[in-house]
Amino acid sequence: MCGIFGEFHTGKNRNLPADVFEKINDLNFQRGPDSGGRFEFENHVQLGFRRLAILDLSSAANQPMVSPDGRWAMVFNGEVYNHKHIKSLLPEGKYSFKTTSDTEVILYAMDHFGPFEAVKLLDGMFAIGLVDLFKDELYLFRDFAGIKPLFYGWKSGSLVFGSQYDQITKHPLFKDEPVNQEVLSVFLRWHYVPAPLGMLENTGQLLAGSWLHVAKDGKVKQGKYWQFDPFRPSSIHSEKEALEYLEQNLLESVEMEMESDVPLGAFLSGGIDSPLVVSMAQEKTNGKLKAFSIGSESKLHDESEDAAWYAKKIGVEHHLEKMNASSALSILPEVLGSMRDPIADFSIIPTYLVSKLARKEVTVALSGDGGDELFFGYERFFSLGKNFNQWNDPLWKRKLSYFLNFKLLKNKKVNSGLLTNDLGAYHAELHSRFKPSKIKTVFSDFQECFPEEAFFFSKNWNPKSEEELIQHVAFAEFYGMMQKTLVKVDRASMGVSLEVRVPFLLKSNIEKAIDISPWLSYGNGKKKEILKQLLRKRCVGAPIDNRKRGFTIPLKSWINQELKSNFEEVLFDQNFIQTFGFDESGIKNLMDAHSNGKDEKWPLFTLFALANWNKIR
Repeated sequence: MCGIFGEFHTGKNRNLPADVFEKINDLNFQRGPDSGGRFEFENHVQLGFRRLAILDLSSAANQPMVSPDGRWAMVFNGEVYNHKHIKSLLPEGKYSFKTTSDTEVILYAMDHFGPFEAVKLLDGMFAIGLVDLFKDELYLFRDFAGIKPLFYGWKSGSLVFGSQYDQITKHPLFKDEPVNQEVLSVFLRWHYVPAPLGMLENTGQLLAGSWLHVAKDGKVKQGKYWQFDPFRPSSIHSEKEALEYLEQNLLESVEMEMESDVPLGAFLSGGIDSPLVVSMAQEKTNGKLKAFSIGSESKLHDESEDAAWYAKKIGVEHHLEKMNASSALSILPEVLGSMRDPIADFSIIPTYLVSKLARKEVTVALSGDGGDELFFGYERFFSLGKNFNQWNDPLWKRKLSYFLNFKLLKNKKVNSGLLTNDLGAYHAELHSRFKPSKIKTVFSDFQECFPEEAFFFSKNWNPKSEEELIQHVAFAEFYGMMQKTLVKVDRASMGVSLEVRVPFLLKSNIEKAIDISPWLSYGNGKKKEILKQLLRKRCVGAPIDNRKRGFTIPLKSWINQELKSNFEEVLFDQNFIQTFGFDESGIKNLMDAHSNGKDEKWPLFTLFALANWNKIR
């Protein structure tokens, strides 16, 4: 795991001076504290790298890496777990390998197969910057699931790219770019900046599974090389067959992602996904695997008791730390410093804390992220699906059904989704905790926008069956909510120089998960049922209670108590208010309402995160 940075000029602009370039490159220091490197070609190509050494710790595996014939120069952030297989596909004797790293394999695969074919072979997490020095062309690639970030800026024939957004915003070409008001509005609604958007004009980020190409003449093209396809017909409908298939595939994924030349452990919650990953990792470990958990002083949010049960049952070396308002406040400056782009998901605080706890013992940690999206783990799936049979009714009839159900059954049978004519937009709204009417009280310039390039997954829903509807939801969760989760985990873990790997999101595992019928996981009270069955098999007596507590904190009470002065200082900063054109009285009303018992933690933390990003951008 590392950090990359680069600039590629096709117009009149030229490379930054080496000292200026290296200063911006070193913004990636936490991503790669072990070593740094720079490569320059003539006066229009410059690549930078910061390394967190994981595979082949020798200096021979350092980057930027240049092919022996001088044609290709590459920087690569991530891990490609099937690199040994790809190496076996290369012609014997054509390439002389000097390392055992995945980087060298990727470089030679790019040369032999060509960039667009080679990237389809990669299975892992990655952000790649590749320059064809013979043809003066730049290629950028981002992994299929969006696990690793890749930001860029394009202006006046120059492209600048990096692992962190502040590498773009601090580059002389982009540091004075104004805030994009439409993107600001998106951030306020959905609490992060989704790809391919960028908060500043002329900046953006690659979508998951996509590429960007800049030719010598300055022409820019973009496209996708892979897309999640939950609509593909399932081939496995038997629970017994599905359990065997799932266990084998997930076990193989975990084993592949355990390859490391440095200490490796795992995150462990009291849920479903991470205990499964930990049990499989322990099975493949000589001795005891180190597992890391964070608890909370809030009984509503705390999973540490269940996590401790799993740790004992599986037989791992368990490291548990309890978090309270004081410990959260003490690390808050570190957490905010890790957010080089605006992120308003407050579960980043415990994520940072568990990453920091793990980093004391290991350099790599396995995570259970992705299980909810692949195996229908959110309440939203059934919440929308249960209304399917009525969605084609006339609106008056749906309104009557909703009214009667609300009065008699308190929405047990249907919900407000029944009243919409746009299911995709309704689903997207479920992820927003800052509604337009409230935003307008603090930001009069708010735009009610729904950019198609960022919300493509919410367009053109016209399901013919309940199964097709939940497949639409799965597609939207993969490219929506999951992307925000991956952003949070990446920023928190990289803030302490910890590599986090996600076995559920190995490409081969994703594609095999689609083979399993959704009906084995989905239904009334059946969230990711197939994963629960597998966990019960591997951990007999597992404390599965069907509650979705999430990795969160009692922020509501903290804002009223220990964090109150901190929030007030940040939110009423005049530079912040004037920069974005916010209404100070509107923010005060939000704070007052929260103090008087109304839950405004999401709007307040969204503004708080934006204000802190504004200080460091």
